[in-house]
Order: sequence, then C-alpha cells, then structure tokens
Amino acid sequence: MTYAEQINRTRVPRHIAIIMDGNGRWAKERGLDRSEGHRKGLDVVHEITDAAAEVGVQYLTLYAFSTENWNRPQAEVDALMALVVFGIERETPGMIEKGVRLSVIGDIDRLPADVKARLLKCISDTSGGKRIVLNLALSYSSRWEIARAARCIAREVQSGALAIDDITESTLDRFMTTADMPNPDLLIRTGGEIRLSNFLLWQLSYAEFYFTEEYWPDFTGESLYKAIVEYQSRERRFGKTSEQL
Repeated sequence: MTYAEQINRTRVPRHIAIIMDGNGRWAKERGLDRSEGHRKGLDVVHEITDAAAEVGVQYLTLYAFSTENWNRPQAEVDALMALVVFGIERETPGMIEKGVRLSVIGDIDRLPADVKARLLKCISDTSGGKRIVLNLALSYSSRWEIARAARCIAREVQSGALAIDDITESTLDRFMTTADMPNPDLLIRTGGEIRLSNFLLWQLSYAEFYFTEEYWPDFTGESLYKAIVEYQSRERRFGKTSEQL
C-alpha cells in the first residue's frame, strides 16, 4: 500500500511548513554547480504543491530564502534571484489554472526591483486561487518577523490605540506575517539537519516536526505523504493528557 493510500483524508494537516534543505549538497555530490541543485529544487516545488493540494492541505509554506542567505557568495545569490524570476514567470499560468494562490512572507523590500515587481504581479494574478495557498518565505527570518511585530505594537501603544496591559498572545498573532493563515500543524525539514534555522519560531510552537535525510531535489509527493502518515500517527495533546482528548 502506498503512503498516499494510507492517509486519513479527514485528518490532513491544514498547514504544512517545509524547510527545503539540501539543494547545494545534492548538486555537489553529482559534480554540478550549486545553482543546478536550486533549479532541480524548483521542479520539486511544483510537484509538492500539487501533491499537497491533492490530499486537501490548504496552506503550504516553503522556506525559500532566509535573511541569512544574503550572506552567501554573490554569484549564488544572483543565481537564486534569477531562478525566482524564472520560476514565477514559468509557474504563474499553471497556478492560475490549478487554483493555487501565491503568498509571500518576508522582507521583500530587500529583493531586486525586478524580482519584487514580478513577484507582486504573480500574487495579484493568482489572487483568485481557492485550492491551496502557496506561501513563500522569501528574505525571511523569524527574529526579523518578531522584531517587526514588536515595533508595530510599540507604535500602537505610542499612539494610544493599544494599552500595554491589553497586549496578549493574540496581539502578537495579529502582527505576524502569517496573521491571515492558521499556524502550521506539521514542519518538515529535508536534508538531514535537525534544527529550525530561524523559521516560524512563534508559529511552530505546537507543530509536529518531521526530519528526513532526503535532499530537497529528491523529495517527492510520496515523501510528503509519508510525512503526513507519520503526523497522523502522533497524538497532539496541546498540554493536555491523553485522557482529556
């Protein structure tokens, strides 16, 4: 029986977040330039989005480029930015046809002007998608996001719109870049590393974690379904006992 056949369609995670790791190592092991790993990884994004939508996942957040990635060699950064533009232009018609709505979280003002313009156009062009939200974390870091939220809250307090004693967890939620979507139920990291790398630290508080040795370019729809089956085998207690559930 395939993993796809084992999935309980009534308990599919609404929101899956993925740290797409291993592109560079995949390319290096094959004697290729790192950019070839990123290019192959782009094809996997297409496959995984389709696979997630097929079983009823409503939100898919992919860690595409962190704020720390700006510190990589300039040639690699330039190649990644070029790939973003290529991917946006290639995938937009298909996303519209399949009902995929593109969303982005991160400090996109740091992106090259042409990349940002094409990105915003794709977001606009796909805004009618109802099947699944593909949310790219681009020029993103969780510490940047939390600091940004703190500044926004401070401005509200300063203006008198918010009292200090009224600041709650829900207040923080409202100023997160993911405010319009549920927190992830499942976090997947490919590539064998076991850490969060400054990704959705606030939102992943109660997510289930799944780590795999597979490099992102080798990750398939069946790999995703294996992670979902593992997720469904776990008991999510949210601080309660098993007996309380």
